[in-house]
Amino acid sequence: MSAEVAIQKFSFPFACSARLAQQGEVTQKGCVQAKALETQILGESKPVGVIGALVHNDKKVQESPEAPAAQVLVSAEASQSAVVSRRTVFEKLTVESEDQRPAAKRQLSSESAARTITVVKKSAVRKEADEQRHLQPKVQPGRRLVTPCDAASGKRKRRKDLFTSSEVFHRVDSHVIRAGAELKEKRVYDVKAIVQSITQGARNELEKLRAIWVWLCNNIEYDVSGYLGHSEKLTAPEDVIAAGRGVCCSYSNLCTEMCREVGIECQEVPGHSKGIGYRQGQSLKHVKSDHLWNAVLLGGQWFLLDACWGAGRVDMERESFVKRFDDFYFLTDPEELIDSHFPDEEKWQLLDVPITLEEFERRVFKTSAFFTMGLRLIQPHHFHIVTVDGEANVSLGFSRPSTFTYEITQHQDLLHCGASEHKESSSSSFGLLTVSHRSMKLQLLPPASGTYDVKVFARPEAATTSLIWVCSFTVECPTPRAMEVIPENPFLSWGLQPVAGSLGIAGSCQGSEVAEVEEGVFDLVLKTSRPLMMLCELVHPEMEAAVAKRCLATQIQPDTLTCHVLCPMHGFYRLSVFVRDYEKAELKFQNAANFLLHCKGKVVGPDQLFPPNLGSACGPGTRTSEAGLSKFSHTAAVVSTQQGKCNITFYNQRDLELHSVLSREENKTAAFPLSRHLFCTYTDSKVTVSVSLPDAGAYRLGLYARIAPAGDFNPMCDFVLRNSCDQPGPPFPCVYSAWRKGCVLFEPRVGLLEPLSWVRFRVRVPGAQRVCVVGEARTDLKMNKSRVWEAEVFSGNGLQQLKLAASFGESSDMDVLMTFDIKQLDREV
Repeated sequence: MSAEVAIQKFSFPFACSARLAQQGEVTQKGCVQAKALETQILGESKPVGVIGALVHNDKKVQESPEAPAAQVLVSAEASQSAVVSRRTVFEKLTVESEDQRPAAKRQLSSESAARTITVVKKSAVRKEADEQRHLQPKVQPGRRLVTPCDAASGKRKRRKDLFTSSEVFHRVDSHVIRAGAELKEKRVYDVKAIVQSITQGARNELEKLRAIWVWLCNNIEYDVSGYLGHSEKLTAPEDVIAAGRGVCCSYSNLCTEMCREVGIECQEVPGHSKGIGYRQGQSLKHVKSDHLWNAVLLGGQWFLLDACWGAGRVDMERESFVKRFDDFYFLTDPEELIDSHFPDEEKWQLLDVPITLEEFERRVFKTSAFFTMGLRLIQPHHFHIVTVDGEANVSLGFSRPSTFTYEITQHQDLLHCGASEHKESSSSSFGLLTVSHRSMKLQLLPPASGTYDVKVFARPEAATTSLIWVCSFTVECPTPRAMEVIPENPFLSWGLQPVAGSLGIAGSCQGSEVAEVEEGVFDLVLKTSRPLMMLCELVHPEMEAAVAKRCLATQIQPDTLTCHVLCPMHGFYRLSVFVRDYEKAELKFQNAANFLLHCKGKVVGPDQLFPPNLGSACGPGTRTSEAGLSKFSHTAAVVSTQQGKCNITFYNQRDLELHSVLSREENKTAAFPLSRHLFCTYTDSKVTVSVSLPDAGAYRLGLYARIAPAGDFNPMCDFVLRNSCDQPGPPFPCVYSAWRKGCVLFEPRVGLLEPLSWVRFRVRVPGAQRVCVVGEARTDLKMNKSRVWEAEVFSGNGLQQLKLAASFGESSDMDVLMTFDIKQLDREV
């Protein structure tokens, strides 16, 4: 059988060891490989020349009178300048026999990664070796050949050491995509021609390799039909290129062939992968490996890449290929690829400390997005989790702000099933997801005994795309915890959102843990870095939205946001907070925080809810400060009284026209309108709002101001008045428009007088010329030294009201200031 002979010559330090393959090692039919000279540098010595050859013989190496088989020649006179370059050293020269199997079906033997040289007669190669000596570039003395074992020991270069970002390949990638389209249109299927075209302009080995990898990812689709056995798998390179489809060995074989064309050392690496068809937890001990990827030698170091996984993913539900370029699988760091790729030969792990197959099976599956987003696994260390007291915990760390969510479903055998994206249209109530400054914690609470699949999704905080699958776990729950229903959280996580800081939230009194509500009342206080507007939402699985609105009262201050919450039912509540900049009304409110409240003790009754129609600004705050209303006697939004009375005072620095309103739940009835239980007094810049409540319950006191002349009254703030006194408070007099600024009623302070009694009147009316009380008779009041009008007035028998009136200026007309009602006499029948 004839053979084509290839020759290679090396130089290496004198103190070294050389290993040749055993005579019986056969990697392909009819071929015996002599192992390449795995060297160890022991010191700087003179180089020696080694010549080897590959000859055809099934059983033994053919001998010659001139040169024994696998003869090693030592030349002490060889100079260091004869040391060959790395590309020349690692050129793999083999002789293919006529009955050699197709390249796509070759198996990587246990020795195929080692350097190989060919063995021929000394006399046949001496001349050619001398001719090529002057072509060999110089290298530093003491440099040795690099093997996968070398790559796994010592300090390795990482992908980031080769290039900082894939953007550096923009020129190369654009050329490859353009050239690939032209070649496809011209129906060019020759490997050599394609490689020459796509690597044109590449300046180094890295750019050439990038061009090959990008072409593979963009021009070859995974052959799902062939994988499933619906059609014949294509193996020949030209057939794969022409059809534009192939399985994993098609990608790896083409990568190897193309790299050979540009002189890059490339090996096919067989092994197990956690791709389509993989079942989490399955034992791979006696299972034949199912995947092929590549290892390439760059700069004296081996790197890993997988064009099959870089081209896209397989949708098994639709039995189709989803084309999606994934740059992660180009020169992937071994520490990251080992989570999904386990080579048959340990040396191709390229790890300082290789892992076992059992450890590979237990490892958490992480998608490429897990690594590209800079996530790290805090706990658990293995994919299978058994609940403790019905609970399992997952925790991830991140270096850049990120958004997370999760899905928990009944266990399915296949790892790659279901969606790889999360549209945020649904949310699970079987867990609590919280995000802190640099970590995410997921507390899983399966609803029943059984096994569940948990997928975690994430995306960068600023992204608006769907969340992407990043890792998976299996949760086994022997005994579930007795749990109340947790309300769904469409905003993904509990506690302050990662964007809260950028929205102006500086801190919170409540963390991401569950807040236990005592006495049915909870107060949330948020510190802000700038003035904000706030809206809140309270959700309980069994509570109506109308009732939920009456459970919230919010106070907005320049540096603080406060939300008062009432819990009328037992169980879990979701409290969501939305904010925007106070002065930017055109902006939309954004979710800043979500808190999970749990009420299991006392609850508030229906009659204790906040009054309806509360505004978003309760209590003094940013709005009142802007209007010049200051120094409030009551700074909280909720005011409680045990006597049914209270006086709220503040200063009106801009002398605005004010108006106040008292209201409560509409189904309540009273003898007098609620406006009679409210009385306002204006003296200089001080304002006093007096309230006398008719019975126990919650009331809304609204303050309004006319900011622009002739404009509408604008709401300033609402107060919630809680009255625990069962005794009805008397009404105030009915006030008319003539009662103006500066007028003060000292006595009587009630608007319902006893009949047939003498009542002392004391009142200050600035500018009045005459003040009197008109009833069954007219009684004039006299001004004392303090400019207070006063007199004793008889109330009468209650047949008519008492009217307090005054005249101003030169007019003799009397303007009614207010009226007083008289209780009816009890008449015997």
